[in-house]
Amino acid sequence: MPTIALVDDDRNILTSVSMALESEGYRIMTYTDGASALDGFKTSPPDLAILDIKMPRMDGMETLRRLRQKSDMPVIFLTSKDEEIDEMFGLKMGADDFIRKPFSQRLLVERVKAVLRRAAPKDPTLVPKEADGAAKVLERGQLRMDPERHTCTWKGEQVTLTVTEFLILQALATRPGVVKSRNALMDAAYDDQVYVDDRTIDSHIKRLRKKFKVVDDDFEMIETLYGVGYRFKE
Repeated sequence: MPTIALVDDDRNILTSVSMALESEGYRIMTYTDGASALDGFKTSPPDLAILDIKMPRMDGMETLRRLRQKSDMPVIFLTSKDEEIDEMFGLKMGADDFIRKPFSQRLLVERVKAVLRRAAPKDPTLVPKEADGAAKVLERGQLRMDPERHTCTWKGEQVTLTVTEFLILQALATRPGVVKSRNALMDAAYDDQVYVDDRTIDSHIKRLRKKFKVVDDDFEMIETLYGVGYRFKE
């Protein structure tokens, strides 16, 4: 089973969350701050990290920033309800999901399962024949997405996306011109229909646009239809 690193300075959370995840069969490593977690990751990298944002010595944001310099390991943030700015910043830096305190253990377990499923490498023994594999590549004008390799290019330039961003863009680009509601995008990006806040989808969309504008300042393919949702231009 996957190994999960839990990084939080609250001993009660470390204990209760560890018990909930261990009961699901996961192996748990616990750390009380980001600095010790990063040291531990060097010798025993986990499959997923759950980071509290507010911690002594090194907070979750700085931990994620340093982690992203060397790794694309999935990261879930634990955050308080009043930390919306932190949430936006965290998504911008590459967090895969947010869970706001207080939260149910069941919700956390389902989010962990969903993120691990999305991040799991494809079994090479199940890769289809080349002809079938080629059909899986999504091309829409200057956009090219290869789900098998988790690569995305715009005008031939590489655009690095998190798993969540990739799934949202794929859902939009699969049917250009068709409006996708936030709920539909949640279902595409968060399987098991795990509840996420509307603003989480909006944050991912903002980050997607920003990443494409780095490659092409004129990128305007993702349209907002206020009160309805988003669509990829035809």
